[in-house]
Amino acid sequence: MDYVRPAEVVNSMIDASLEKLALPPRDLLIRGILAGALLGAATTLAFTGATTTGQPIVGALIFPVALAIIVLLNLELVTGSFAIVPMARLEGKAKWGEVLANWTWVYLANLIGSIAFGVLIAGSLTNMGKIAVAGVAARIVAAAEAKTIANEAIGAAGMLSLFVKGILCNWLVSLGVILSMTSNSTVGKVTATWIAIFLFFALGFEHAVVNMFLIPTGMLLGAKVSFYDWWVWNQIPVTLGNLVGGFVCTGLALYTTYKPRGQLAPAAQAVAQPAE
Repeated sequence: MDYVRPAEVVNSMIDASLEKLALPPRDLLIRGILAGALLGAATTLAFTGATTTGQPIVGALIFPVALAIIVLLNLELVTGSFAIVPMARLEGKAKWGEVLANWTWVYLANLIGSIAFGVLIAGSLTNMGKIAVAGVAARIVAAAEAKTIANEAIGAAGMLSLFVKGILCNWLVSLGVILSMTSNSTVGKVTATWIAIFLFFALGFEHAVVNMFLIPTGMLLGAKVSFYDWWVWNQIPVTLGNLVGGFVCTGLALYTTYKPRGQLAPAAQAVAQPAE
């Protein structure tokens, strides 16, 4: 059968972690830049679908195309790495410094790819600034302001909301990446990925890499958002939430329950002990 059992998926996660940690910065940058650009393209497509039909759910239905491509091409997305890369450390086969270095390179690459696509699409949507911002472009501007200055206006509650939405987002997004490991076929991988990614987008949670595209692109198109607003009132708290959601709610949770307890590495035992 095509279905791969959860215990085998966890073993695949450990193997994937070791493979990712073995990649040189050049490959992390190339694959990460491509992943960031693809998320920008999918976000634009989702906004186009929602704007033309007047039904936001349409955007959620088509957004997962980017994650499907990323999974099939084995590209690098930091939100998925938050869940997968620490597996080698929990197994005692890597150091936290190596994990952090991987996350840093991929985060930077995703940022470059997202902004690069944003610059191109901003020019495309406005004919290089010759036509007024409208339609999808206007929706991007509104989203950029809603994700930053709207949260700043309510202070601590806005900051906490971003963190919580970041946790919920990457619990689902990283789950989508790992669900792709439950199948060995292309159709199975795409379908499994789509399920969780659809949930995240439809529920309106906060994804760090999507925001790397949306917010600076909105700024280019005229959103009244500063660099400070972008990073302090969205990017940083969302990234921290994504880290918690991916590592704790998905990676560590699955590792702890499907890895035979007698084989838990010392690092994993130390993390998992409070929950027992």
